[in-house]
Parts: sequence; structure tokens; C-alpha cells
Amino acid sequence: MDFSAIGGKIKELRKLLGLSQKELAAGICTQAQISKIEKGDVYPYASTLYLISQRLGVDVNYFFDIGTTPRLDYVKEVSRQLVIARRKLDYEEVKQIVKTEEKNPLFSQNRRNLQILLWHKGIYVYHMTNNVKKALSHFEEAINLTHDKIWTERELEIIISKGIVFFEEGQLETALEVYEFAHEQLQYLPHIQDGSIKSRLFYNIARVLTRLGRFNRSITYCKEAIDWCIEKEDLFLLAELHYHIGYNYELLKEINRAKSYMEKSLIIFELQMDDKYTSFIKSKIAKW
Repeated sequence: MDFSAIGGKIKELRKLLGLSQKELAAGICTQAQISKIEKGDVYPYASTLYLISQRLGVDVNYFFDIGTTPRLDYVKEVSRQLVIARRKLDYEEVKQIVKTEEKNPLFSQNRRNLQILLWHKGIYVYHMTNNVKKALSHFEEAINLTHDKIWTERELEIIISKGIVFFEEGQLETALEVYEFAHEQLQYLPHIQDGSIKSRLFYNIARVLTRLGRFNRSITYCKEAIDWCIEKEDLFLLAELHYHIGYNYELLKEINRAKSYMEKSLIIFELQMDDKYTSFIKSKIAKW
């Protein structure tokens, strides 16, 4: 997707309508953001692009080059931004994107696209309001939009989100049942598009097992997830998985093994320039 071309089209239409950058930005974003978008310096959020298109009086697909399946590109971009916000735990951003796209016919009139929004609605509802019943209801509604006999990859993603809610609520056995069901169904998929689903699932299973005191089983799942990450050349959760193995060994009082895995996790966190946990891990290693 050529975002510099999109910026140029926005500028062209804005000037044609006699709007200033400030007038275009009002209620959508900052004037500085519009300036950066028009210059091609930043990628506009899909939700921002949609609102800009409404103000300029054109369909959002106007901004995508002919022949590049613009509708698919737009939905993919929204999905990508939701993933980024979700992984950053920025639930306010998740909510903003969902609220904006609920008005977009590309989502409201397409079951699979609407499913993306309902799934993420359940996520932000739980994390922002702690309304478990409402969150689970959104997840079920999302699944029912597409589910037939065979579970799809996205439906299993939603199942994992359900498991996370049960885990966070301390319903560990229920969470484990949900995760194990997802694991069973995942094996029936002939091809996995997003390889991280398996490492994320195994990591979540491992966390439950640790809470339940089943440390060696937790370690086994972490090691399988690490092998999967290496096979797929995907660093996502690789540091967390090494740390979790170390944590399990710490609980088993096998300090030398714990230290070894935590040192590995520290190296990976540092290579990823992720400093959220480095101080904590360093202090833990120093005590040993």
C-alpha cells in the first residue's frame, strides 16, 4: 500500500474543497498529524483514514490504488492496527478503532469483517470494564457469525481470548479446558496463516499449568513453543517463553537452571529493545 500516494490524494481533495489542514483535522486528529499524513511521513490509522474520507465526501476506497483490491487492503490494515494495539495492551486504542469501524459498511455488511470488531469489542470491554459476562457474550456472538463444523483460525483466536478471560478471573481449570480445546482444533487446520497463534496458545497453557502447580508440564509446553518459534523464525514471545521456563525452575528450586533460562530471556529482550522486564530480570538474577 502506497501511503505517500494516499497522502497526496488527501491533500489534493482538501485543497479542491477549500479546506485548511486544521479544518480537515477537526474532531479527527491533530493538524500536525494531517500534515505528516499528506507528506507521507506517517501511516494513517485505518479509522483516521475512514473519518477523513467522510469529511472529504468520498468513499474510503478512493485512497487506494486501482487494481490493489482496496477493500481487502483496508480491512487488513484495520486488523493489523488492532493486533498492534492489542499487543501493546492499548485497549483505549482498540476501542477507538472498533467504534469507528462499526459505522463502516465494509465491516457492518460483511460477517467475517464484523467478526473482527466483535472479537476486539469483547477484549476491550473485559479489560476496560471487567464485565466478564458482556465480554464473553461478544466473543460468542463473533464466533456464531461464521462458525459451521470446522473451526477457523480466527475462531480459535477468539477461543484463546475467552481462555485469557477465565485465566484472569482465576478460573484456571476452565481456562485450561478452553485452551486444550483450541489446541485440539488447531491440529485439524491444514495450514496456519499466523504462526504465532500456536506459540501464544502454548504460552497461555503454560501459564495456567504453572498456576496449578504443574511446573514440569508447563516447561514442556514452553519448550515446544520455543521450537515452534525457531522453526517459523518468529521472535514473538520467545523471550517470555524462556523467562517462564526459568520461573518454573525457580518454583522447583532448581536455581541454576532458572538462572540460565532467565539470562537467555534477558538477552532476547535486550535484542528486541524491549526494556519492560529487563530491570526486574536483572535484579532477580543478581540475587542468585
